[in-house]
Amino acid sequence: MRKYNNLNFFKHTYCEFKLIQNDFFKQKSTHFKSKSGSLYFYTNEGVYRYSNHWGRVANCRWKISSVKDYKNQNYYIGYANWIDFFPLNTSEKNFYLEVDFLNKEVEVCCKRENDTTTNFLMTLDLALKKLKQIKTIFKEYKWAYYFNENIDVLRKELILNLVSTQKDLHVLKQDLKNKKNKFEAGN
Repeated sequence: MRKYNNLNFFKHTYCEFKLIQNDFFKQKSTHFKSKSGSLYFYTNEGVYRYSNHWGRVANCRWKISSVKDYKNQNYYIGYANWIDFFPLNTSEKNFYLEVDFLNKEVEVCCKRENDTTTNFLMTLDLALKKLKQIKTIFKEYKWAYYFNENIDVLRKELILNLVSTQKDLHVLKQDLKNKKNKFEAGN
């Protein structure tokens, strides 16, 4: 596992910053100011960031937690420990998806060093692709016309399959259709 600090955290990393109160930088002097105006304050444990742009940041993907309706023009302060940074590459499988079926929400999560959960791990690219697909599944319903079943039951089954395999969405839909056809033929 790579160790991050103030000299390398901004090089191809993924991180979820925790939202901090807005007056933090009034009490501290900054250690670094980026060309785009973001402010950084470093500690031995992590980094504070004041910025109006989150998500894709240069060659990184940095999220700010607890902000549901994020808007680029709004400034937020986030904090992340150095251990919260992960390499952003196409080979390491450090990510999984958590789905809240009740609120129809999905988020990308990182596997922590001592995490003992048995979630299906994937690369960030695959996790982001599946996240987008799941959001579409929650919104749309036309794909379910071929089935003679409650759409919420279908959504849950399809999404659970999607977060636990490498298979593409169209393959999972076909598998689901074949399974339902076999079931109906058996009755």
